This record gives sequence, structure tokens and C-alpha cells, in this order.
Amino acid sequence: MKSDRLLSILLLLQTRRLVPATELAERLDVSVRTIYRDVEALSASGVPVYAERGRHGGIVLLPGFRTDVTGLTADESRALFVLAADGAHAALGLDEAIASALRKVMAALPAPHRPAAELTSRRILVDPVRWMSGPRAVVDIADLYDAVFADRRLRLRYRHSGTRTARTYTVDPYGLVVKAGVWYLVADHDAEPRLYRADRVRGVTLTEDPVVRRPGVELTHVWEELRRQVEERQGEFTLRVRVHRSRLDLFLRLNAGVLTGRPRPDEQDGEWLRADLAVESVEWARSLLSFGPNVEVLEPPEARAVVAAHAAAVMALYGDREPGASGGGA
Repeated sequence: MKSDRLLSILLLLQTRRLVPATELAERLDVSVRTIYRDVEALSASGVPVYAERGRHGGIVLLPGFRTDVTGLTADESRALFVLAADGAHAALGLDEAIASALRKVMAALPAPHRPAAELTSRRILVDPVRWMSGPRAVVDIADLYDAVFADRRLRLRYRHSGTRTARTYTVDPYGLVVKAGVWYLVADHDAEPRLYRADRVRGVTLTEDPVVRRPGVELTHVWEELRRQVEERQGEFTLRVRVHRSRLDLFLRLNAGVLTGRPRPDEQDGEWLRADLAVESVEWARSLLSFGPNVEVLEPPEARAVVAAHAAAVMALYGDREPGASGGGA
């Protein structure tokens, strides 16, 4: 609706004194001509806004003009109070700040919307951490949080997975992302996008050099590129397995991130279903040993060999030897 669009333009201009008309048009999914008509409507209603021509021009709001956020709809009010579980805000040191901010927003809401917003905060909770994902390392991301706002290059000491020693990288940060309870630093290294897990960062140093980001590239763009790369790497190998119905629910919960398609009945035995998993390597098949005889790896043969080798190592560990006797393990 036009009224919603006018309010959106006004709020955007309040956060930035000048915004290009093309950017407003892209954000609001309208034409540039429509933006100029909206600016004329705002000006006619008494808002001190005008169009500044030229290469570096745009839509300008005179300094000092503010408006209260009174144009929220009922759905928008409820959306603000769908809260995430403790974790993200606390990790940033903003748990008290978010509570205080929501109290202020509640006070500013139109009176008819307040009961629904308050009820939403009590009835809906978003917990981004997957079931049975294991304990998370305690991560102090305060240094990273301060660093990404400094607009300077960072020198990281970073330990890669499977290694014991940390390496040093000089990176240009775009920002922080939390995915499924895990924090990541998104940055360029030698102008190439890279992903650094916060719990593997062993040291952060601000350099004196200004950050150098690729022109027109934002955090969302880099994250989408990196996320796609990770998902494509994970899908390099396909494991074909069969699952007993008695463990199907647990199997689906634990492997939702790598499951491709819905499990299908096994034609030879109705108590079993077949499923395909897109994983990063055949070694991943070891994790299925936790299901015991209720999950069988069918293909590829290399994955069956991996499972068989580790199962044999477990048998050797729990075979005829006395508990605590030396002789290696799985």
C-alpha cells in the first residue's frame, strides 16, 4: 500500500540523510518514477524532503526531522516480539539491551496492538540450535564484534579443523553470522570470500589499515556465496542407506541437514526404508554406527568398508580382553 511505502521511505531517510532514488526503488520493489511521486506526496504533506539531482544526488530529508513509529500494523507488531532463545543476543552482550529495546517498542505501539504483541512474546519462541547437536564451545566474540565495526583489517590467529597449531591471516571483515547456534566471521582473504568459525579463532588484532571490501558487496551477498559452497562440498558424496522403522524418527532428526528427498519403502522388507544422504566424504558414514543394527550403509562400497573397519575396531575393544587392558581403541 502507498501509505506503508511512504512510511518506509521516511524511516529509511531518518537513518541516512541521503538515499539514491534507485536504491529506494529496489528496496520497495517499485519504479524510480514512483519514488519521485512518493517524494512529492511526502513534501505536500509537510515532510521536509526533496530530490537532489546529480551524480551523487538522491532523496534528501532535512536534518532534525523525526517521526514516531506509529504506522505499525498488527502483524508487524507481533513480528517484532517473536523472540529467539537465549544465545545470540547474550553472546553479543546485548541481552539486556534487547529486553530494554522491546519494552520501549511496546510502549510506542498503538494501544490496540499491544495485547497481541505481548501474547506473541509468551507463545512463540525460536531456538536456532538443532536437537542433539552436542555441547557448544563457549565463545567470547566480544573482540570480533568490536572488530567488524571498526572498518579496519583484522589479523587472525586461526586453528583449522583437524590441526593443533593456529595460522595467521590478514582479512577484510564483512560481519558476523550465527547459524544453528554457531558463530562465523565472514571476511575476504586476498579478495576471496572466507568463513572462519568463531570458536576456532585464537586471537584478533586490529591493524592500522582500512578495510578493503569488494565494491557493492554486502555481508548477505558473501554469506550466500559461502553457504552455497559449503552445501555443494557437503553433497560431493551420496550415501545410500536403509533405516529400520523403529529408529526412523530419530534418524530423520539427526540427519535432516544431509537428507536428500523423503525415505522410501524397501521393496524387499516393509520394516525398512531407504534414504540418500549428501555428505562431504565417505568417512562421514562412521556416525551411523550409533544406530547399531538399525541403519545399514548400502552404497558406495568404500563407505561400507569404513563402517565395517570401525565396527571391527569396536568389537576388538569389547572382545575377550579384560576391561582397562591396553591394546588400542576405535
